[in-house]
Amino acid sequence: MITLTVTLMEIGSNMKYITLRMVAEKAKVSVNTASRAINNRPDINLETKKRVLQIAKELGYIRNGAAVALRTKKTGTVGVVIEDNRNPFYAEVLNGMEVAAREKNYHIIFANTQRDYKKEEEAINLLLAKRVDGLLIAPVQDRDDDIKNLIEANIPFVIVGRDFENIELDAVYNDEVKGGFLATEYLIKKGHKRIALIDGFLYKSPAKGRLEGYKKALKKYGISMDDALVSVGDIDVKDGYERTKQLFEKELDFTAIFAYNDMMAFGAMQAIREKGLIIPEDIGLVGYDDIPFCALMDPALTTIRLKKQELGIESLKLLLSRINSNRKKAKKIMLDVDIIVRKT
Repeated sequence: MITLTVTLMEIGSNMKYITLRMVAEKAKVSVNTASRAINNRPDINLETKKRVLQIAKELGYIRNGAAVALRTKKTGTVGVVIEDNRNPFYAEVLNGMEVAAREKNYHIIFANTQRDYKKEEEAINLLLAKRVDGLLIAPVQDRDDDIKNLIEANIPFVIVGRDFENIELDAVYNDEVKGGFLATEYLIKKGHKRIALIDGFLYKSPAKGRLEGYKKALKKYGISMDDALVSVGDIDVKDGYERTKQLFEKELDFTAIFAYNDMMAFGAMQAIREKGLIIPEDIGLVGYDDIPFCALMDPALTTIRLKKQELGIESLKLLLSRINSNRKKAKKIMLDVDIIVRKT
């Protein structure tokens, strides 16, 4: 099928479509040859290809995505559903997705759900209505109906930064248990025995994994678990601040905090300062994610570093492997983490 018009050229007072046939005629080649050049096919003379591409550029021709979709049954687009684009963590993940997509001539359509399951359902339906070839989803995780519906409908998708343990699906996520262990172990080796954890809701697989790592570190070093030191809730700066204040109000006599993510750690910093305490002299603090602001804080935040860009790249690659092959078996990829020691 011939790729149709996608660009308009104004001639006099009229608008004229720029077609592949017009490019071919200008380049003095057949439409099929022009199509092979435009679509970067290997079976074409290099000089001819260069000439066709130059003429296409001069005329303002761009491939018609709708026509390509009709021919290939693919739109060359991927839908991305992110739970909160205000979190800088996702900026780096998205960058990785975009880098990998660009290399494969794919484009991304992005939707933000603001950690709301209903908005997640709406975003998925909207993107499917746009006929995306597949979905990358960082889900809210308080429900899984939408994920099960995608599986039943045989729609290609990959879960990003999360895992549904009891569902066979494609997913790329971090070693959260190791991350929770490293954060807690670091504080223990600094002499802390009363370590508070401000965690996310435990239906989120990262929160559950980080709690497990926290418990493993306490057990390894012979420290009794105190459930009162674990505060579970939302995962932003405000909640980090509020949960730290609540821990102080309970007078639990803790000397360190392990925060679910860096955003919560920043909120904890504010609450610690308001209490008149100094980090790390009076209280230790470890974050999670290693977003760019960590090194700029005063004091610079010790945190668990995730491979954020790699998370985006691997998720996109895994999705394309599902879209472009007959692979039936689900595949899960777990990325390594490490601790970045700074001043807290």
